[in-house]
Amino acid sequence: MPSLVNRKFREWTEGLDTHQGMISVFEHIRDIPYSLEVARHDPVAGPEEMLRIGKGYCGPKHYLLAEMFRKLNLNVVYATIAFSWNDPDLRYPPALRELAVHIPVAHHLACRVQIGCRWALADATWDRPLARAGFPVNEHWDGYADTRWAVKPLRSPVRTAFCRTLTNEPCRTKDEAELLPVDGEKDHWDAEDHARFYRGKVSARTPDDLERIARFYREFDAWLIRVRQETGPLS
Repeated sequence: MPSLVNRKFREWTEGLDTHQGMISVFEHIRDIPYSLEVARHDPVAGPEEMLRIGKGYCGPKHYLLAEMFRKLNLNVVYATIAFSWNDPDLRYPPALRELAVHIPVAHHLACRVQIGCRWALADATWDRPLARAGFPVNEHWDGYADTRWAVKPLRSPVRTAFCRTLTNEPCRTKDEAELLPVDGEKDHWDAEDHARFYRGKVSARTPDDLERIARFYREFDAWLIRVRQETGPLS
């Protein structure tokens, strides 16, 4: 029997050309409800389990996105950035905000896909209803331009201080910003390299960190359910 990934790929791309298929795959994966409930980091089992239970987070979403893009004969790399869950633009309830303040730096996964002679960011993290709570949902992707990052990349404090102090100029010129990854971005050609990178980062967390993260994840998922249950137009 074909895997669930293969069945979904055929369902989402049947009758479409490569570009249309790329957009269809992106939109279907984006609209899988985001959830931290099942933290499955395995690049093979994670996407299958996510499709089976109908929810998942940035890891399995972008493992699946990369796999399906490659089935369309597109070149893909994994893009990882550091970020903070304490994003002031997200409309956290007060108790969740307090938890977010004490969460250590996290690492977000997205993809870059080669389109012509450039690499475009494709970030399918947040499902559409989460726009109500201030999440930067990537709607109406044209399959050419960069999407927005789902989270705010943390810049290198050393580099930022050096640039501002010595030159009073931005760390990256406009041309650099268009051609190069964001400061601190780590790109991976395969899932195994990303998995090793991620394991190295999480291995530094203390037992207290892990306890705080687990509590935040539970409360965050519960809040997302409430956000999706709200009525009214998306923001």
